[in-house]
Amino acid sequence: MNAGVIGIGRYLPEKILTNFDLEKMVDTSDEWIRTRTGIQERRIAADDVNTSDMAYEAAKKAIDNAGISPEEIDLILVATVTPDRPFPSVSCMLQEKLGAKKAAAMDLSAACAGFMYGMITAGQFIKTGSYKHVLIVGVEKLSKITNWNDRNTAVLFGDGAGAVIMGPVADEKGILSFELGADGSGGKYLFQDGLYLSMNGREVFKFAVRQMGESSVNVLEKAGLTKEDVDLLIPHQANIRIMEAARERLELPPEKMSSTVHKFGNTSAASIPLALVDELEAGKVKDGDVLVMVGFGGGLTWGAIALRWGR
Repeated sequence: MNAGVIGIGRYLPEKILTNFDLEKMVDTSDEWIRTRTGIQERRIAADDVNTSDMAYEAAKKAIDNAGISPEEIDLILVATVTPDRPFPSVSCMLQEKLGAKKAAAMDLSAACAGFMYGMITAGQFIKTGSYKHVLIVGVEKLSKITNWNDRNTAVLFGDGAGAVIMGPVADEKGILSFELGADGSGGKYLFQDGLYLSMNGREVFKFAVRQMGESSVNVLEKAGLTKEDVDLLIPHQANIRIMEAARERLELPPEKMSSTVHKFGNTSAASIPLALVDELEAGKVKDGDVLVMVGFGGGLTWGAIALRWGR
């Protein structure tokens, strides 16, 4: 049976940190940040709001949107690199908070590609008939591992959570094809060094521009689709220049690419589901539309999906 998205939800912290706020914190400027990243502001979670709290709020909305009860969830997958603590997992905390007593639970650590890994893993369980309903949450509290004195990384990241419920959908709907990949030799370019994350921006940029485009083309070919079939590209919201490179590789007009990086920044595993919810709430995704979702992250990791929207 085909596996597709049957419910969506998200949570965004109330606090907005603008580029002008950052000008007072580090040696940077609004113009410098906008021209190089496309980011204007980002959300920052309060000190007493944990990763599991944000995941819970997004998950509740997705469950309600799907029209199911927590007891009907068979598996919970949480994509995050900023768990509350090393263990128990955020997914286990979420299982208890939701009352999803029948659900197995595990976290996935694939950085910004984590949500793609989660959706593809869920799809396999559903396709084989092993599970019917899987909750996938992409959630990050990157503010707690960001060095606010480092002008190269402090300007990039934000907090938030996005969630989907996946389940069986009609023929021709749901995941049409996917690609997952990793290159461990690039781990030195993006990693957590003690308390804080560290990044070689130049190397990550080169990798991302190449891989986002290649993976997008690959999933279309696997699905027997052409660039003309794509209704919406939802790339990982890392940097507008990387995103534009992927769009140009698919020869899509600007209006066919989802962009939330200007208002949420880079939210790692949360970025693709946050963008998906944004587009759905704006009425830009219709039944039968072909979506390409593609992400890349530390590891180095990447993942892409071609999906036909609808139940």
